[in-house]
Order: sequence, then structure tokens, then C-alpha cells
Amino acid sequence: MAAAPALKHWRTTLERVEKFVSPVYFTDCNLRGRLFGATCPVAALSSFLTPDRPTYEEAVQRDFRPAQVGCSFGPTWWTCWFRVELTIPEAWVGQEVHLCWESDGEGLVWRDGEPVQGLTKEGEKTSYVLTDRLGERDPRSLTLYVEVACNGLLGAGKGSIIAAPDPEKMFQLSRAELAVFHRDVHMLLVDLELLLGIAKGLGKDNQRSFQALYTANQMVNVCDPAQPETFPVAQALASRFFGQHGGESQHTIHATGHCHIDTAWLWPFKETVRKCARSWVTALQLMERNPEFIFACSQAQQLEWVKSRYPGLHSRLQEFACRGQFVPVGGTWVEMDGNLPSGEAMVRQFLQGQNFFLQEFGKMCSEFWLPDTFGYSAQLPQIMHGCGIRRFLTQKLSWNLVNSFPHHTFFWEGLDGSRVLVHFPPGDSYVMQGSVEEVLKTVANNRDKGRANHSAFLFGFGDGGGGPTQTMLDRLKRLSNTDGLPRVQLSSPRQLFSALESDSGQLCTWVGELFLELHNGTYTTHAQIKKGNRECERILHDVELLSSLALARSTQFLYPAAQLQHLWRLLLLNQFHDVVTGSCIQMVAEEAMCHYEDIRSHGNTLLSAAAAALCAGEPGPEGLLIVNTLPWKRTEVMALPKPGGAHSLGLTPSPGDSAQHGLCSCSSPHLAAAPAAPAACVRSARAPTDSASRPPPTKTDGSVTLDNGIIRVKLDPTGRLTSLVLVASGREAIAEGAVGNQFVLFDDVPLYWDAWDVMDYHLETRKPVLGQAGTLAVGTEGGLRGSAWFLLQISPNSRLSQEVVLDVGCPYVRFHTEVHWHEAHKFLKVEFPARVRSSQATYEIQFGHLQRPTHYNTSWDWARFEVWAHRWMDLSEHGFGLALLNDCKYGASVRGSILSLSLLRAPKAPDFTADMGRHEFTYALMPHKGSFQDAGVIQAAYSLNFPLLALPAPSPAPATSWSAFSLSSPAVVLETVKQAESSSQRRSLVLRLYEAHGSHVDCWLHLSLPVQEAILCDLLERPDPAGHLPLRDSRLKLTFSPFQVLSLLLVLQSPPH
Repeated sequence: MAAAPALKHWRTTLERVEKFVSPVYFTDCNLRGRLFGATCPVAALSSFLTPDRPTYEEAVQRDFRPAQVGCSFGPTWWTCWFRVELTIPEAWVGQEVHLCWESDGEGLVWRDGEPVQGLTKEGEKTSYVLTDRLGERDPRSLTLYVEVACNGLLGAGKGSIIAAPDPEKMFQLSRAELAVFHRDVHMLLVDLELLLGIAKGLGKDNQRSFQALYTANQMVNVCDPAQPETFPVAQALASRFFGQHGGESQHTIHATGHCHIDTAWLWPFKETVRKCARSWVTALQLMERNPEFIFACSQAQQLEWVKSRYPGLHSRLQEFACRGQFVPVGGTWVEMDGNLPSGEAMVRQFLQGQNFFLQEFGKMCSEFWLPDTFGYSAQLPQIMHGCGIRRFLTQKLSWNLVNSFPHHTFFWEGLDGSRVLVHFPPGDSYVMQGSVEEVLKTVANNRDKGRANHSAFLFGFGDGGGGPTQTMLDRLKRLSNTDGLPRVQLSSPRQLFSALESDSGQLCTWVGELFLELHNGTYTTHAQIKKGNRECERILHDVELLSSLALARSTQFLYPAAQLQHLWRLLLLNQFHDVVTGSCIQMVAEEAMCHYEDIRSHGNTLLSAAAAALCAGEPGPEGLLIVNTLPWKRTEVMALPKPGGAHSLGLTPSPGDSAQHGLCSCSSPHLAAAPAAPAACVRSARAPTDSASRPPPTKTDGSVTLDNGIIRVKLDPTGRLTSLVLVASGREAIAEGAVGNQFVLFDDVPLYWDAWDVMDYHLETRKPVLGQAGTLAVGTEGGLRGSAWFLLQISPNSRLSQEVVLDVGCPYVRFHTEVHWHEAHKFLKVEFPARVRSSQATYEIQFGHLQRPTHYNTSWDWARFEVWAHRWMDLSEHGFGLALLNDCKYGASVRGSILSLSLLRAPKAPDFTADMGRHEFTYALMPHKGSFQDAGVIQAAYSLNFPLLALPAPSPAPATSWSAFSLSSPAVVLETVKQAESSSQRRSLVLRLYEAHGSHVDCWLHLSLPVQEAILCDLLERPDPAGHLPLRDSRLKLTFSPFQVLSLLLVLQSPPH
């Protein structure tokens, strides 16, 4: 007789089911305890330890020594290879057999010379399937190798994840044995856990919740863990529940396998290569077992590493890409930072990435993929458009500290008006595990209910790799269409975005930058990395320009395309969002600095080669080639080498009335005044005229005044700026009763993310650094340059020296600064209180600028207490303004009338040594009449960052100056000149220009090169079929809208033989 129905107490029923599946309680008699059956030890285990990362072929040749379960190995970053000899018992025929392996290091199983699966305890991968069903004729003995890295999924932090790595940490092998795996038990456990999740997630007010709980309870009633014949009855109860379908209006979740792998972070670049192999080979194994499983993978650099080190694995990735299961996404070389890289560097991320995906996988990516980056520039939509992408996925704005971002699916309109479709997975994560809780959160959390009925669900362990598991897939497949829950389908990013696009009529639009209200410290942390980034962006710009000019002028010159690609890829690698931001361990920071050094040294070699080609065959004495790599006339003082290694000052103006990028020769390399035209000016040096000289600095009462007839600078006896006057109008730029060039120190103790965060409360700890009167001294006395310098003791441990420099004809005063910095959790800034009133300040970003408020009216305003900028920021009222320029800084703020530049931080995690030591940097102050656009602030900031080049001319330099390009409008910047990527057949150049003022403008581009044809192209250099431009008198007419970026393909005439 059947048992009478009983009243059920919610909590006891729930806990009864929980205990039945628990890995901790009652495993002697519950279902979880039956997941594995019979076990047997491995037949033999041996190992060897190495500080290197040998290949499989190298490893198997090494001397393996006997090892055992429980053995320790290490320390951190070493590798332990195990040889595992197995003999499967005869009695296990017909059973599923696993190698069970548990270690706190990251493992990779090798079988028959190929990697087959990752083994990572933290990634819930602790067993490798030897056979789904042991056959009568299957071999009983085999040998596997397990390569174990001495680090965990998230590195080896000492005491906490983001602490510096523990260099002495040892690792242990805690389990290595064969076991019979009961797949039917596994499926029952999945069902019971899902039913528990539904019961908890839908709660006591929901009918379906009780149905789930009572179904689970009945399954426990009928299922006897010791009697497998009872399992099908329990399974049938679950199937009946999950087979009850939802309605047509259910929200659809698109579940895509994902494995975010930081290209370097709490582990070095070389370990990332192995993380990719461990993660992706596991994903391939899942694809073979689950044909409907789709896995999205970003970052061309990681795929290139795998192609190089694991060619067999790369071939299999290509095979599964053809099947549509392995889906490359993102289109970029790495998942770069979204704030700090220049506009051109962002273009190159896509150019290198998309070309790699096309070459290796037959097609380019259709969606930009940047889930974990610390904010997104307002120029990204235009850059995406130019690279063939109209869709964007991220989720990082869910980390906002102050304001909840109002959308998950929306259109994003960039600085120039370009629009892209953006989706944030509403579960606010890219490391989902397929639980009911996550599925329900995805629906409940969606901020665009009624506007969008589809959402992404990215599942798989991430950050340190790992990726999806079979359990996650089993959960999601079971939830495909169950009443009470959203519909779940294994899907691709393309399917998701197609579904969103098909019903996008009600979506809202967000205009401008996507600012992350967190991690603002990353604009400043690791100043040497920031400096290396800015310098190397400049070097590659200059090398490409000079090499392009040499290509156009010389039939003998070979454009160094392969070397430049290598150097660009190093720079792009360093722009990964945990490297250029400074949020990485010391080992990564040191590698990044080595990359910059490579770019500098090879870049300078390439510059010399291009200079030699430009000088070849011209009559004239040997000397210097003076090169202006910017597209406007310049007259500047520069240091020219003298015999014996000393330097003297020379005034270098631009020749011609509208010349721009220019080459000049300088035959007498002493005190010289040589004009520098715009993209290339070539001309002999001449002595400076007296009219160029200015009176020397004057010193009274310990203060110093510098005056070049454009601006007058007054420094007090400690080096602070008491007055900055625009001479023509007599207008004072410094606020009344205040001083500029005031260094300030803040306490800088964030809540947790040390290298990442600076909190709003740091502003409450402001302490001005006071100098000692009498330290100010006159440096260079008059002539072409006037300067004063001083020393400043910042603290007992840190000091600063600064030279304040004013050159003839220069509209800004420069502050050359050297700091010896030895602090802990301090933040150094420099402030300039302006005699200017405005509610908005302007900041340079990629290919343009934007305004941000100078007040804290709303929470959205005060959340931007620390922001990022590139080469300049400006505070202007009608008719007058003050601009602050820099050569390698990114953190900034303007509050009220005070312009503040962030200089140095001193975080202690994850790199205890971050920013310690010597720093050199320059910033400059430029008061101006009228708008910053009309006053030339943009050009001044470029000039500060791109000094005139004085290159030794190995053969006689050209006797006449020559300019390659000039522009009729100051609103247009010629940003890049390079050889076209696909110019193997025809000699062709690509020019990239942008509108910098925020205006509609027609502009004539004048060319001095032998151009045969000019065609507009996109950022990937694909010609626009309707983009042919008529060439009139060596001039092209270009039309720009505000902040528009244009790319131009110039086909050069074949040189006469």
C-alpha cells in the first residue's frame, strides 16, 4: 500500500534534498558518494622539475624520477612533468573510466604526443575521461604525461589573490588514481541541483517552486543510491518536470561557452600561452562530445601563440571554426585597455587582429568583444565602424561604484555620431556556471525589459582561463525550455546580435564615453609603463612616416614592413588591459619594459635607415637631417650635437609658407637655426638672428621671471608659479591669491583593488608640498632659451628637481621634472588654479576631445573625480583659456578652476615595487587668447610629444628643404603615414587624417609625392568603390564632419628606371 501523502515542511524538505547531493555530508550513503565507483592506483608515477617551460618533445627526453601522491614540487613559476603509467582492471569492461587527478597547480594531459585536456582543481576539472565505455579489445595499459605549472588559475598571490606572488610557494599532488565514473549518477545530481535552484530561486510565493521541490523530494524517495536500477524512475520524474514548457513570450538566453584569459596579469605572458592550450583543448573535447556547444574566443595574439607552440591544436581549432563551434570574436590583437591607447594604436589593434582572423579562420569578426576593460572611449564606435564591426559586447560597467548604468541592450553613439549596437549580459558576468540562480538573475536584472527579449549568457571559468565544463553544459541543456524559467539555447554571438537587431526599434541610445566609475588609479599606476607606451607610439609613428617618404623618394629603399609589424605587435601586446594600466605583477611589468626597449632600439635603427635613404645621392656636406614629423610649420629651439659630445641650442623654424611634414639638412651641427617644414623639410642650417633672442631671466628677491614676448612667467623663491601673463593682452592666467605648479600629496588607500583604485575620499587628505626659499636658481640665461631650476623635498624618502623652461617663440612654458619616488600608498599631483570660470573642461581623447563637468552637481558628475586624458586638457571661458599639456601622463581632473595632473602613485599590490625609483616627465602650461582650437593648443601638445628629429646623415643631406604634405585647414590633423598593408604589387601609402576641432570643414591636402591615384578606404585599408578622389595640381579636396577619421590610399607612380 502506497504511503499516505504527508505535509511537507519547506526548509526540512529543501535540506533533505541538499544533503542527498552534498559532497560534504552523508557521502557514505547519499547520491554524491556514488558518483565514482571502484578505484585503483596508477601503475607507476615519475616526474622531473624544471624552472623552464619545455615543449613536450623536450620533456619526454628528460630524466624522470619516481614520484608518489602527496609529493611536493615547486617553487612558483616552475614546471613539474609527470609520467603516468596506467593499467585498467579487466573487471571494468563496459564501464566509463577516468583518471582522477588533483593538484593545486594547473595541469595539462598529453596523450600520444598531443595535448588533450586541462586539469585544474579551481576550474572543476579533476578527471580525464580515458574511455566512455571500456571495450573488450581496448588496450588495458597506456602512458600519459601531465605537465603541471607551479601556479594556480589566478597566479600565486601570497595571502590574497591580488597580493604579489609568493616566490617560495610549493605545490602538491593530492590525488592520482583510476576510477569508474557513473554517468547516470552525474545526470541525476545535475537534475536535483537544478530543481533545488528553481525551488530557491522562485521562492515560496511561486507555484512552480513547490513543484520543483516536491519533484526533487519524490526523486529522493524513489532513488536508492545503492541500487542503480532505481535511477531511471527518479530520472523520469525529473524529465516530466523539465518537459513542461514555458510560453512563447519567454525571454531567450543565448548561452555561449567562454573562457576569458588575461594575456598577462597575475602571471607572466609565457604562462598565458599554456593557459590557452589547457583551456582551449578542453573546450575542443567538449565540442566533440556536444555538437551543439559553441565557444567564443577573442584575442588574436593568444591564437598566434598557440599556432606557434601547439600547431596541432591550432589546426583542430581551425577545423571546429569551420563547423561553427569555435567562434573567433573581438577582432583585436588583444583585449586592450579602452582609455589609454592612442587612436592610431586602437586602429592597429583591429588591423592586426582582423587580418589575423581572416588569414587563419577565413573571415573577420563581426562583433567587438571587451568584457573586462576599465572604460570605453567615445571614439570606439567610429573605430569599430571603420573596421567592419557594428556590434559590441562588454559587462564591466556593472562594476560601477556609484551609478547603475541604465541599460543592458542599447545603441551607443560615439564622438562623431557613429552608432553601434551594444549588449551587456544582464547577469553582469562573463564567468557564468549554468546555475538556475544565474539564469533567473539574467532575466530579473535586465534593464531593458519590454525593449529587448534576448540576452547573452557567457559560461565558463575565466580570467585565468579554465573555460566551460561538461556539468555546465548538462545544466544548460536541461533548462532549454522549462516552465517558470527563460528559454535557454546554446548559441553564438552572431545569433544573439541578429535576434537583438531584428527587434531593436525600442532601444535607447547612449551618447559619449562609457566611463567606468572604478579603477581610476589605472590612469597613473606604473608611470614607466605609461611613458613607454607614449614614447613607443611616437617612435612607430615617426619610423612609418620616414620610411614612407624614403619609399616614395628612393627606388632602392625597402619598406621595413615585417619589422614594423613585429614592433607594433609588441606595443599592442603591452596595451592589454592589465599591462598598460599597471595592474599586473612585477614580472609582467619588467617584461613590458623590455618590449618598450626593443621598440626603442629597433625603432631608432629603422629611423637611421630611412634617414640614410632620404639623404642618398644628394650633393652637399655631411651633417644632420632635421625632420619635422608633424603636419604643420614649426619654429623651435632644439639641442644640436657639437663635436666632443656636447650640445648647443639651435632655432629650427619651418621653411616655405605652408610647408608641413618636413626634412631639413643641418650642415653645421653647432648652434643652429634650421627651419623644419611639415612632413619633411630639407635645408641647410643658419645662425640665429638677433631678433630671435630674448632678454635673460631676471632674478629679484629670490623670485625669477622668464619672458619671451609671448608669455611672461614669474616663479616664487620655491619654484611655484605666482604669475603667468599673456603678454599681448596683459591677461593673467593664475587665479588671484593662488599659486600654480603646486605639488600636492594625498593618502591613497583604496578599499581593495590597490593598483586599480583611487577612491573619492583621497581628496580629503590633500597636503601641499612646501619648498624651501632660496632653492630657485637661474639655469640657461637668455638667448634662445631661458630657464630656472629648483629642488623640492617631497618627504623624508622622496625628492624632486625641476627645470622650468621658456624658449623663444614658444607659446607654452615647460616643466622638465625628475622625481626620486619612494613612498607607500601616496599619490602625487601638480595643481594650477586658473583665473578662468567654466562649468566644463575639455580633455583630449583618441582622434578628438570631449567635455566633462568641473562641478559635482549629480552623482554622475562626482563619480568622475579622477578622469583620463591624452596629451592635453583645457579650461576656457569666452576669449581666454589655460591648457595643461603633458608628454606621458593620463590621469587628470579639473574641479572648479583648478587643473590637476596626476603624476605618481605608490600601490603595493599586485606589484610591491610599482613606481618606486626615478622618473622623468615633462608637462607644460599654455595660456591662450580665444578658443583652444584657434589658439593652437592641439598643435602645441603634438609638438611637445613629437620633438623635431636631428638624425645623423651618413651621406650628404639634401641641400634644399622639402615638404611632403601640407593641409589648408588647422582643424585637420594628418595622424599617420604608412605603407599600405597589401602593397606587395603596387607601391602605395595609407594616410590617416582626422578633424580635431569638432567642426564641418573642407580641406585641401597638398602632396609633393609622385601620386598616381588617390582612393578613400576604411580603417582596414579596404578601398571604397566610390572613393576615387580627383587629383588637381597635386592637391586633394577632403570633406570632414566633426571628429571624423578619414583614411586615404595613395598609389605611387612607378619610379623611372
